[in-house]
Amino acid sequence: MHQLTFYLDFISPFAYLAFHALPQAMQGLSHQVSYQPILFGAVLQHHGQLGPAEIDGKREWTYRHVQWLGAQQGCALRMPASHPYNPLGMLRLATALNPQGQPNRFQCEQLFEHVWADGLEAADPVRLAELQTRLAPQRDPNSDEVKTQLRQATEAAITAGVFGVPTIAVDGKLFWGQDALPMLRDYLSGGAWFQGQAWNDSSALPSALTRKRP
Repeated sequence: MHQLTFYLDFISPFAYLAFHALPQAMQGLSHQVSYQPILFGAVLQHHGQLGPAEIDGKREWTYRHVQWLGAQQGCALRMPASHPYNPLGMLRLATALNPQGQPNRFQCEQLFEHVWADGLEAADPVRLAELQTRLAPQRDPNSDEVKTQLRQATEAAITAGVFGVPTIAVDGKLFWGQDALPMLRDYLSGGAWFQGQAWNDSSALPSALTRKRP
């Protein structure tokens, strides 16, 4: 059985789309998924990047694209009242749901739909309090223990090579993005491309241009 780790932040519409599409993409394959919340903003900061919603033009395109993708795959995605928002409250709630800091699929679904199903403010304190009551976490989301666990999970993801969400890790390989699900399925199915050297050769390809970060 393949052991998959799904790195996510509920702020990401692409993570929601990948989460929604995952069961069909993995149909017929023996696998088990662990869902790992991480702070996408900290990953971006580590790599010196801005998120798609922080770049003019790309922001608008991203919102149009994800709504179209949702319609194409039958996922009822509605933009929240404002975006981006501060996701820490939701990530800490997700981490607090069990001692391992990894919510199950049903809990992740509730958290994703809180953001992407109703068109309301995702970080609204009243809505978050209602969500917390409904999910009944085993620990206090605002405890130092939970905050530390989320921070350590994010740092561990960065160390493992994660640079964005959604990312699915399996057998030391990282598959990034909602559109990587067919590639992931091909790997898990023993696809011929993965029997060659292309995966490893891609890591050794030299760069002929280096630009300084602003």
